[in-house]
Amino acid sequence: MTDSSIRTRSDERGQTTAEQESSERTDELEACPECDGRLVSDAEHAETVCEDCGLVVEEDEIDRGPEWRAFDAAEKDEKSRVGAPTTNMMHDQGLSTNIGWQDKDAYGKALSSRQRQKMQRLRTWNERFRTRDSKERNLKQALGEIDRMASALGLPENVRETASVIYRRALEEDLLPGRSIEGVATSALYAAARQAGTPRSLDEISAVSRVEKDEIARTYRYVVRELGLEVQPADPESYVPRFASDLELSDETERRARQLLKTAKESGIHSGKSPVGLAAAAVYAAALLTNEKVTQNEVSEVASISEVTIRNRYHELLEAEGGVPA
Repeated sequence: MTDSSIRTRSDERGQTTAEQESSERTDELEACPECDGRLVSDAEHAETVCEDCGLVVEEDEIDRGPEWRAFDAAEKDEKSRVGAPTTNMMHDQGLSTNIGWQDKDAYGKALSSRQRQKMQRLRTWNERFRTRDSKERNLKQALGEIDRMASALGLPENVRETASVIYRRALEEDLLPGRSIEGVATSALYAAARQAGTPRSLDEISAVSRVEKDEIARTYRYVVRELGLEVQPADPESYVPRFASDLELSDETERRARQLLKTAKESGIHSGKSPVGLAAAAVYAAALLTNEKVTQNEVSEVASISEVTIRNRYHELLEAEGGVPA
């Protein structure tokens, strides 16, 4: 047997022994060496003690928490010195710095004219460094559009994050040539809202977008097909809570509208119909059945659907329910 093989085996034996010693030390720390009781950490005294016999196993431990104390969430946020979490809603994921617009120093005093000019130059160069190439400028403009439209439509943060991810994927897959930035951004938001179960109609989306309804629909189909997005058909019931809330209807009316839509699905009359139109008609029919005063015009304005569509769907829903349309 050669010296190299002996050395290798001895090294392996030494590593095995070290690993065993390390695991034994870990096991010792998990249980009390005197009574095998459970060990607990006392952060106030920086000690590890046995819960059963009170033996101090370790002392003078390092406190890795902050040196300050906070007694509520607002005070904690105020004293915290870390930055905001990364987000896909910003082109640089929120990792870059931002120079504030206030021309004041750390003590709140106004800056001199010379210092103000200097800060303005710094802001200009900082903005140039944040968007170094055309791709980042494209992303910054699109994500700003997504945030603006989501705010106008009252969509939650998770929808904005999903829309930002969809747009980033479209940019990476080179789907933008020949299409407008606003069109792809609007399509991404429309798809994200449907994926999250908080859909908005094309009319609502186009009302806050800078592109036409036909372009949104065309770009949406293209983006979904090319990225392989799984978007289920919109459920009419997902529109009911928003319509009922905007019309200030009761919970009983909302439940009745859901029941009408469930019956319509069982009867199969929802196939090929606009989910927004069905939801609006269900809300109107439920309001009449529960003796709440609401007009077709009011429902039409909230749902952005014509009164003719509401009347047609309303009769079909009541017939499926077995009632007599009023």
